[in-house]
Amino acid sequence: MSSFSLAQYGLNPKHVFRNASPAWLYEFALKHEPGSAISATGALIAMSGEKTGRSPKDKRIVDEPTAREDVWWGPVNIKQPEAAFDILRDRALDYLNTRERIFVVDGFAGWDPKYQIKVRVITTRAYHALFMHNMLIRPNAEELERFDEPDYVIFNSGEFPSNRHVEGATSRTSVSLHFGRREMVVLGTQYAGEMKKGVFTIMHYLMPKNGVLSMHCSANEGPGGQVAIFFGLSGTGKTTLSADPRRALIGDDEHCWTDEGVFNIEGGCYAKAINLSPRDEPEIYNAIKFGSVLENVVYDRQTHVVDYTKTTLTENTRCSYPIEFIPNAKIPCVGGHPENIIFLTADAFGVLPPVAQLTPEQAMYHFISGYTAKVAGTEVGVTEPEPNFSACFGAPFLVWHPARYAELLAAKIEKHKARVWLVNTGWTGGPYGVGHRMKLSHTRAIIDAIHGGALKDVPKVEDPRFGFQIPTTCPNVPAEVLQPKNTWSDEDAYEKQALKLAGLFRKNFEKYESGASEAIKNAGPRL
Repeated sequence: MSSFSLAQYGLNPKHVFRNASPAWLYEFALKHEPGSAISATGALIAMSGEKTGRSPKDKRIVDEPTAREDVWWGPVNIKQPEAAFDILRDRALDYLNTRERIFVVDGFAGWDPKYQIKVRVITTRAYHALFMHNMLIRPNAEELERFDEPDYVIFNSGEFPSNRHVEGATSRTSVSLHFGRREMVVLGTQYAGEMKKGVFTIMHYLMPKNGVLSMHCSANEGPGGQVAIFFGLSGTGKTTLSADPRRALIGDDEHCWTDEGVFNIEGGCYAKAINLSPRDEPEIYNAIKFGSVLENVVYDRQTHVVDYTKTTLTENTRCSYPIEFIPNAKIPCVGGHPENIIFLTADAFGVLPPVAQLTPEQAMYHFISGYTAKVAGTEVGVTEPEPNFSACFGAPFLVWHPARYAELLAAKIEKHKARVWLVNTGWTGGPYGVGHRMKLSHTRAIIDAIHGGALKDVPKVEDPRFGFQIPTTCPNVPAEVLQPKNTWSDEDAYEKQALKLAGLFRKNFEKYESGASEAIKNAGPRL
């Protein structure tokens, strides 16, 4: 391993460990990385330091000729001058050169060979190397031998702070992407999720250039090959609801939809571990074993049994594991065209129904809107759910304007006659603090009904405010739960909340109206 050279990047450490085995990475982490331990089930426990979630306000895209006309510039994709990137890159490499040991992970993003890219991660921590070993598609010995030069390189010097004096810097953290050089530089954060989402951002840039829709969604497949995809931000249930023992898992978070079908971008899963239980999420719970990485969890110092209810360090406790740790994972992670598209939302207002069917125009409206609630701990500074609109259910990772992704989705829906559903995994009986979270058993029953076609032809009623069609019956779900107004003790209070949420939808959509058709604009809620 140590004969591998990084001289082409100006890196000359004493030891370079390329694609080290999980066992070796465990050994190094336990010896040299404070806070590391082995859980009672065999997972590597790792601490990410001060940052226990992503830092989206510190992400930058370099303003350079090859990508300048493509990027949706603004608060999501903040411009960074090339000179600033050069300073940060030099800083990251200088730090890497002070380390006696460097870890390299070479892997692939994208299970479809036609669209697959090669990614190289260069980092200082065994924890990061094992994390990306799990999250990238792992090459076999022959593939690694002929890996050659990667398509993109991630320089992770997260233990070392960014330079706060470079143009556009706002903190000691920086995550910078240069599409022209095909490089990403991380400074000032050891949260491993930044690397995962960096690769996703790269795919969000590359895929639409080829007419391929990149999606923040999970995907699974029924016994007859029926594919379903689940859109949603972190905490809405993408991972939980796609890990179904009766269906084959294609992936839990990042996919692309081509002319042939869907493929997973990743080689692993990254599940939230807060309140994880073997009863509610057995597939995920049982995947936490040797080779997995548990981040920032609290555990008994004698038994090393993890307490998944503890939030002492963060509410964003997570676990990374190879997708084959899910017993019914589909390898390779590809599938046909989706029959059902499910938009997951965690409605903190308690207004949206547990399930509703959308017209194609409503689908575009809700896709562009991307409403949910930010779940505590997903991002730095978020301590309780709050309303959030995130275009395409993943605005932090978009590169092109949201309309580009929406147009691609609309074309796919029309061509393949997919049905679109809105499923609320958030609050019922009142807003956050008054009502309660939807029962997971009810949500699972709804998803089962969608998969089995049980909701396709049942009587539905139109929501007077939002216009979508709400089923009146669903197997194993009480009828009164299906109509959100019926779960509130005060109907007037419900109406006020519904009007408030409708107004928020309309206000948010104003920024996209210039690129939307009249039919899509009219598909929004009525005031």
